[in-house]
Amino acid sequence: MSEKKFNDLDEETLFIVSQTFKALSDPTRLRILNLLLTGEHSVNDIAESLSLLQSTVSHQLRFLKNLRLVKYRREGTTFYYSHDDEHVIDLLQQGIEHAKHH
Repeated sequence: MSEKKFNDLDEETLFIVSQTFKALSDPTRLRILNLLLTGEHSVNDIAESLSLLQSTVSHQLRFLKNLRLVKYRREGTTFYYSHDDEHVIDLLQQGIEHAKHH
């Protein structure tokens, strides 16, 4: 029986994991992802729900989309966003539960 060692992580995996945690380290991105737990939302709806500027929401969504943490669909001129990674959503929910128990 062989044990896996921590140094078995390749550079790409390390980069992706560190970028995911970077995404989750920003309060605005956490608020957006938390809202997306409730379902699909337009950029305007996210901005209004979280009292943020539309430009701020768009910037953060672009960051999250580049990491494939959110996806979107277009309907006319409106973009609707939803979460795109159950693993990260599970991590987010566990983090929220952890914080609530302190």
